[in-house]
Amino acid sequence: MERFVGKFAVVTGAARGIGAATARRLAAEGAVVACVDLTADRCATIVDEITVTGGRAVAFGGDVSDSAQVESLVSGVVAEFGRIDVLVNNAGLTRDNLVFRMSEDDWDKVLDVNLKGAFLMSRAVQKHMVDQRSGAIVNLSSRSALGNRGQANYSAAKAGIQGLTATLAIELGQFGVRVNAVAPGYVATPMTEATAVRLGMSPEEHQAVASQFVPLRRVAQPTEIASVVAFFASDDASYVTGQTLYVNGGSQ
Repeated sequence: MERFVGKFAVVTGAARGIGAATARRLAAEGAVVACVDLTADRCATIVDEITVTGGRAVAFGGDVSDSAQVESLVSGVVAEFGRIDVLVNNAGLTRDNLVFRMSEDDWDKVLDVNLKGAFLMSRAVQKHMVDQRSGAIVNLSSRSALGNRGQANYSAAKAGIQGLTATLAIELGQFGVRVNAVAPGYVATPMTEATAVRLGMSPEEHQAVASQFVPLRRVAQPTEIASVVAFFASDDASYVTGQTLYVNGGSQ
């Protein structure tokens, strides 16, 4: 498929996991991809992978929770590409704890990166999409938006993503800009590997336990989430906006 030939995409949190898989997928379908992480160096590996396989990608650094850095980042991408057709708000982190142990700093950091970051990036990019009367924004939510023990901060942020998505779709639809969200369940990423280690388990053990609660009896791979992100970003979803799609193997 070549759904993104002539398109320019921005993927935040692109250094690893779902972000890296999404950058690869969009590039494989023809997009020129701005791979964003805290520093440009962190995206060097994924940019090299895309380039070696015949695609085009450029690394950018910036903290998505900082408005000044976001404005500078988006200006830099537009200066490099001339336009932005797709924005994937994937940057995120976890700082899990039960609520009575959770610090204010852990609450603030998770909300700032996961939710505020998506708001700041969307606000900065939408002005360019509105001017060109086209564009697609895809936000990463999570099954945790429905509630998850030890993740009050992350769950609140990911639920907020769904409200942000629906509202942006209402506000930007008249300008030809679509906004949707993907809510994965358990995905085999460095983030979930870190959770396993924190619980004293190997990633394989943790995944095996999690799989018992998934109707498909396995956890997802980043590429499986990237394929859904690519659908929302493509013209195949030209009449889809304001939606959150759970990609969780049937988990409740």
